Amino acid sequence: MNAETQTDVIVRPVRDVDAQELGRVHATCWHETYDHLISKAALENVSPKRLAELWTHWAEQGEEYRMSAALVDGEIIGFVGSGPARDEDAPRERELYFIYLLHRYHGTGVGQQLFDAAIDEGEGVYLWVAADNPRAHRFYARNGFALDGETHDEAFLGETLTEVRFVR
Repeated sequence: MNAETQTDVIVRPVRDVDAQELGRVHATCWHETYDHLISKAALENVSPKRLAELWTHWAEQGEEYRMSAALVDGEIIGFVGSGPARDEDAPRERELYFIYLLHRYHGTGVGQQLFDAAIDEGEGVYLWVAADNPRAHRFYARNGFALDGETHDEAFLGETLTEVRFVR
């Protein structure tokens, strides 16, 4: 089923048995999202197996963490994660850690479903996103976020990625 005709999306909490598939989708999403920001050599080092190990850890977190996956026809197509703020100077108590969706599902509403699974309506939250990711910036603005002027350089796959902070 392709993204244009897909109708049944299930968003549910991540399970430990999802780790392998989440690792594969995570690696694919990184390639699709960061290919213009990170060198091809660095992206070639992305290992679905290593990401699956991370997902095994994330799936075991407590209930203050909200990790969900989106599935179409039983296949994971995206995921989201939020939890307690990680920054010492955090502007909010909750942080959206990540939201990734396979490129072919962009613009279908699935990203919004994932967001809604991780963040309660009106909940104060913040996030960091690549400075050069205008699509994501528009998505967060539609969800009530605004840039607060903070930036930082994040080590990413052995390179540096400049990120900006959005707050709601």
